[in-house]
Amino acid sequence: MLRAVGKLVFGNYENPKFTPQKSKGDDYEVRTYHTTQWLSTTVSNMEQEEALSTGFRRLFKYIQGNNEKQMKVDMTSPVTCLINPGEEPSSESACTVSFYLPEEHQAEPPKPSIPEIFFENRKEFTVFVRTFGGFANSQNTREEVQKLAESLKRDGIKFKEAPFYRVGYDSPFKLVNRRNEVWLMQE
Repeated sequence: MLRAVGKLVFGNYENPKFTPQKSKGDDYEVRTYHTTQWLSTTVSNMEQEEALSTGFRRLFKYIQGNNEKQMKVDMTSPVTCLINPGEEPSSESACTVSFYLPEEHQAEPPKPSIPEIFFENRKEFTVFVRTFGGFANSQNTREEVQKLAESLKRDGIKFKEAPFYRVGYDSPFKLVNRRNEVWLMQE
């Protein structure tokens, strides 16, 4: 528990590997993430902040040993939240919150002890990334996704407008120099 809390406070997390690609604009990045396993849970019918918090708590319990082997798993970053918006701007959305599984658990992670948690094998994929600071919330996430979409349209790049990723790298205890991202997937 102390090790996990220490990582939450101080960072120094293991990250998934990616290959940077050439970008047409200087206001976004292009990354191709390698095939990896992620620990995920989907939360529906809640406001985005509540869904993200609920999903995070489920996954955090898993890495603290609430799994079949009662094995602790190191915290990693980023925490991703795949947001599948509802039909209307004000409608609820489904969020799939995910932790990257550390390299040592990629091949054989301990099985979850609750059915709401599953393993997601993400095949290699390319995303367009916009980075922003501060504390992310549903409003500034929507604004950053819109800015990223406008930049990609400006540069004539094909992308999927939905779903999109809201991505966080920092503990809630970190108050300054925070790093958040939004990802749109290559079409």
